[in-house]
Amino acid sequence: EVELVESGGGSVQAGGSLRLSCKVSGISFDDSDMGWYRQSPGNECELVTRITKYGTIYLLDSVEGRFTASEDTASNTVYLQMNNLKPEDTGVYYCAAFRSNLAFCSPHRDGTQVTVSS
Repeated sequence: EVELVESGGGSVQAGGSLRLSCKVSGISFDDSDMGWYRQSPGNECELVTRITKYGTIYLLDSVEGRFTASEDTASNTVYLQMNNLKPEDTGVYYCAAFRSNLAFCSPHRDGTQVTVSS
């Protein structure tokens, strides 16, 4: 069974930084692309970044140059370093394992809340 546990969210002012972590169990980075989605009230679930199992990283255009995604195979953790945060980055962030059956943005998942104030 795949389990993804997100942490690291919080409230910051615009221009601040946060690092999100996703502790992964039940799936290997060699077998699955990993990534992060986010959703804010009234908006659709949005792909922020995808790390392929071959190591290629895709980033949403609006976060390019500000966010960095990475994986640590030793600790089975996926990270999202977010710098120069903007109010429009506000939302609940969800870790994604693309080969699993876990929904990307779901009220049944905790995710981690990021709030950026202007």
